[in-house]
Amino acid sequence: MRVDVLTLFPDMFDGVFSASILGKARDKGLVELNTVNFRDYANNKHNTVDDYPYGGGGGMVLKAEPIFSAVEALTGSLAGGSKPRIILMCPQGEPFSQRKAEELSKEEHLIFICGHYEGYDERIREHLVTDELSIGDYVLTGGELPAMVVIDSVVRLRPGVLGNETSAVTDSFSTGLLEYPHYTRPVQFREWEVPEILVSGHHANIEQWRRRQAIWRTWQKRPELLEHVELTAKEKQWLEEQKRQS
Repeated sequence: MRVDVLTLFPDMFDGVFSASILGKARDKGLVELNTVNFRDYANNKHNTVDDYPYGGGGGMVLKAEPIFSAVEALTGSLAGGSKPRIILMCPQGEPFSQRKAEELSKEEHLIFICGHYEGYDERIREHLVTDELSIGDYVLTGGELPAMVVIDSVVRLRPGVLGNETSAVTDSFSTGLLEYPHYTRPVQFREWEVPEILVSGHHANIEQWRRRQAIWRTWQKRPELLEHVELTAKEKQWLEEQKRQS
């Protein structure tokens, strides 16, 4: 997978792309992570990439020319004419989700556009990007931090990136449920003990316990998610019993 990020602040990505899972994935050659300063594609002597909005109003608007030129330079250098997903990070975009991360993880080339100022020239939305994504209903000073979030979420789903391939499969939201509780050594910490079933060695019972705990945790914290999860008759009965007991 190749990931290119168009940004006015490429230095912001140095630490993120060099550390932890992303850094290891890049070192292994599993992902190519690049930053492009689209100011280098400004077509004026002052290298300005923004201008006042037509019709007046506060703030500055990112110009279309440098963004288009930067993307065309990236895609024009690709062999075979492959078409990347071009993603605009924007508060108006589709809310980012685990399902979207799984979808994007199947792509071979992603280009992220990180804006600043008041907004983008609308022609960027209409004629260049394939996706608009938001990580929440709030506004940040730029698209860099949201792009980092999405890239981390996507790259970790690529084959070979995580040490344990089942980790991503059982993550919260990947199954439609929140993840079940985890425990590790020691069995007893202060007065709190690990649930006996987890040290029983009975794998079928452990899987059933984990499934039920995931259902219960989802009902407690994000009950709306259960509307999209298919539960067995026994699981529905168990959940109703848990509700009554609580």
